[in-house]
Amino acid sequence: MITGEKLSQFGSGSTGRLKPEPPRAGFAMEDYLSRYSLEVVRRKSWQSHAGGLIFELAVCPFNSAHTDGSAAFTLADGVPGFTCKHNGCHRKTMRDILAMYPAEPSERVLEQPDPAKPRSDDEAKRGGTQAQQLIQLAQNVQLFHTPEGDPYGQAPVGDHYEVWPIRSRGFRRWLIGQFYRAFCKPPGNQGLQDALGVFEAQAYFDSPESTLYVRIAEHSDRIYIDLGDDQRHAVEISAAGWRVLRGPPVRFRRTRGMRALPQPVAGGSIDMLRPFLNVGYEGNWTLVVSWLMAAFRPKGPYPILILQGEQGSAKSTTAKLLRRLIDPSVSGVRRPPRDDRDLLIAASSSWVLAYDNLSGIPPWLSDALCQLATGGGFSTRELYTDADEVFFDAVRPVILNGIDHLAERADLADRALIINLPPIEETNRKDEAQLYAEFDRDLPQILGALFSALGGTLAGVRHTHLDRKPRLADFALWATAAERPLGFLPGAFARAYCGNREEAIQETLEADPVGAAVLAMMDQLDDQCQTQQWEGTCKDLLQRLESDDKGKAARSWPKSPRGLSNRLRRLATFLRESGIHISFPTKGAKGRRVLTIFRTALKTTATSATSAS
Repeated sequence: MITGEKLSQFGSGSTGRLKPEPPRAGFAMEDYLSRYSLEVVRRKSWQSHAGGLIFELAVCPFNSAHTDGSAAFTLADGVPGFTCKHNGCHRKTMRDILAMYPAEPSERVLEQPDPAKPRSDDEAKRGGTQAQQLIQLAQNVQLFHTPEGDPYGQAPVGDHYEVWPIRSRGFRRWLIGQFYRAFCKPPGNQGLQDALGVFEAQAYFDSPESTLYVRIAEHSDRIYIDLGDDQRHAVEISAAGWRVLRGPPVRFRRTRGMRALPQPVAGGSIDMLRPFLNVGYEGNWTLVVSWLMAAFRPKGPYPILILQGEQGSAKSTTAKLLRRLIDPSVSGVRRPPRDDRDLLIAASSSWVLAYDNLSGIPPWLSDALCQLATGGGFSTRELYTDADEVFFDAVRPVILNGIDHLAERADLADRALIINLPPIEETNRKDEAQLYAEFDRDLPQILGALFSALGGTLAGVRHTHLDRKPRLADFALWATAAERPLGFLPGAFARAYCGNREEAIQETLEADPVGAAVLAMMDQLDDQCQTQQWEGTCKDLLQRLESDDKGKAARSWPKSPRGLSNRLRRLATFLRESGIHISFPTKGAKGRRVLTIFRTALKTTATSATSAS
């Protein structure tokens, strides 16, 4: 039991410790709670009522199953109150409490307005009265806020619940519908706005924090996938297998444009997917399926899947089909974003981002995609006229496709799986209607096979280890653990990943004018039978490399020694894995910073061998 003195030990949540303040003349709440041994787990200020206090109870007086602060006493302006968030008790008031636990004559109990009592015509005409009626009609809404502080409500709709932001169009429509059914008229705009303001305050200050997920979630070592249907079905995947259920133990958010996945069917095979994807040889197939398995993980990092090929190699179709397997949407693929804000909005509304027909990636987008693939926070203004910021910290699977070599920057190529699609013979082409009809026919069994493999991966990942950890080590560990459930030979992923990374390194260095110039310089030193080492300042190196007019003519060629140093640092990892090491400047004689470039006989390429125990 927490009483009197002990109550002063409790803080007010994130606002710090709350010193006990004597309430205004009226009810002595602390003495009342102490007398009846009503245990309080937390005492805090009532943010929406100045000077008010909330005493969260360990157990509801009416139902012992309602625990962990779901029931609470309130005190504002000396007036006591009681509330419980559960449907069975939401109509209980302080009058019911006093019937069970009478107050002392010395305890002044002020009369609170009864929500069920009819109001006068004058009261009914006031906007505040409609706001009170809307609040009363929404007593069965479960309010909460996300870790980012966004207020949400979970409202009953038919035989299920739906989750909306408090200010969203969906929640407003639900409130208006409830009011019309009760009073046969729509609420006034002012009353509606007042009620929404109260709901926002209660969700933020007086309601629990809850994580909200889009499409895929994790809870108690299980993966949950929202099928997106009207019945709110989800797939639960554990080490023991998978099942379809209603009412998962996590909250999913539905966004505009989301489409439903079909219910999976057991008995299929992952090989049923291969005829629909034009990925070419076995190594590409292994990497694409490994990417699929990783995209169903609730936690990143995720490699960026880049599909390249000539016109007619089914790049867009492959991207659409892969997204349709995980996160179907009205727009399967989209044009690239114009700025960070567009990328943030897309990532907050979808699980998979697929960008189509890119002819190049500007530096800002390359950096943003790297951040989105491996983790990092984004922030932007909530509205163009607001000073408040909106924060988004999440990781998302990304698909890019285009004809050109898209991973021109080494940091993007370092996080990518680059799949070069072969051309399709005219005799092997299918029209889209036929292709999608056949794909939708087999999709339930393909999903069943993928979910079975995910269950096997969950069972085996703890017993899987990598001899050496490559870039994106979490992805490599997951893909290695998935080899057996997918029917791949041991080491198939490591071999495919190693080969793919070698090609990515070679393509990126050749596409970068600085990287190509350094490779040419080292080859020239070898041909001249000179030492395989070069020393000098960045200024000396820039002059040496610019002796070749080809590099100097490139638009991206560095204009200063400092610019060259920055470019070399970006390329250092790929150059080293190609056998060329760069030792960056330290102060030498007369303050000169000398860098050293030398070649080793052995390339230290990409990935390492992996093994499963």
